[in-house]
Amino acid sequence: MTTRRHFLRRSLLLTASGLMLGTRSGLLLAQDGESKTSKLSPPPDLFDAQVLDVDFWLKPRTLDVIRPASGERVKLLYWKDGDMIDSAYQQFCHILRDVNGRKTAPIDPKLLETLWATQAFIARFGMTKPLEILSGYRTPESNQRLREEGIPAARKSLHLEGRAADIRIGDLHEEVLGELIQSFKQGGVGFYYRASSKGGWIHTDTGLQRSWKG
Repeated sequence: MTTRRHFLRRSLLLTASGLMLGTRSGLLLAQDGESKTSKLSPPPDLFDAQVLDVDFWLKPRTLDVIRPASGERVKLLYWKDGDMIDSAYQQFCHILRDVNGRKTAPIDPKLLETLWATQAFIARFGMTKPLEILSGYRTPESNQRLREEGIPAARKSLHLEGRAADIRIGDLHEEVLGELIQSFKQGGVGFYYRASSKGGWIHTDTGLQRSWKG
């Protein structure tokens, strides 16, 4: 009998070269000799963390992230045999720092767990691009400046506590990314869709389970 896990795996493999690897803003479709842009619409539950087995959570954890704002990239083993590797944790705290405010703060380890699980899950299907960190920790001053510029930033944002990150992964539709993170059931997920060459982003945090679109 076909299990849900086998069905999801087969669906992912079949769509990896189409739905996942198209441009963020849409796929160019030929129709009556003309090219038209159509927004990608991933089917629901394409990614579902509930199909993961125990071995997935017990294996060593290497996280590969890039910070477009500073041009930095870090790929490090940060968790092994049930323990956090402190030197690697400190480096991730640095790369998730407030780039504009030039200040580093402790990052919630649970946030790193979500980032790693997201990347490790999609890597099982051949998607191995680094995870882009658009925003990690924010100082109160940086958060207020974003609000004044009209950029989405809650007054009591969990970014202020090192418990949130705004992320994206190259060539992966933000809706698919957000749905996957939601399936981990580890906190809040915000979907930010933007009609640009790089597309939108996903907010993930370690607060209460909730979701929204901004």
